[in-house]
Amino acid sequence: MKKIFFAALAMCFICASCDNNGNADKGNGMKEKNIASSDAITKAFETGDVSKIDSVVAPDFLDHTDQGDKKGPDSLKSAVAMMRNMFKDMKAEKVKELADDEYVFTWMHYSGTSEGAMGMHKGPFSMNAVEVAKFKGGKAIEHWGFANAQDMMKLMGEHENMGNDMSKPDSAKTK
Repeated sequence: MKKIFFAALAMCFICASCDNNGNADKGNGMKEKNIASSDAITKAFETGDVSKIDSVVAPDFLDHTDQGDKKGPDSLKSAVAMMRNMFKDMKAEKVKELADDEYVFTWMHYSGTSEGAMGMHKGPFSMNAVEVAKFKGGKAIEHWGFANAQDMMKLMGEHENMGNDMSKPDSAKTK
């Protein structure tokens, strides 16, 4: 379920930046439409209001998660509901964003309070993730999410006993 968490968070993306040639892209209507769609998805995760999901996500939307591909807008609506139950006060902050007429890339910082569900640490959390979404006609058609592994370990409460020297086998770390 922790992987669903990050896949769901991955839908919180909002971007603006350059065209494929690295030039500032002023007035690209499709890029702006993609950004507006990203805004609507992010807002859904922060508020729990999924009323705009059908207008910004394609019917054949595909979310690539570590638990397999999740299909369609209804799977995204379910992820929003799950996230709101687990993290009632979750905030999503854009750290850096890039977009063009096909893709949106966002480095996100998420924070809030975990209810302690699904083996997660109960209490405050803070984590970073990179969200990548592909758009067609201003609607999200695919999504990939990449969470910071150290942040994830902290959220799962598995960071206290981890050694910093990854080159040593576990048996050497405990001696």
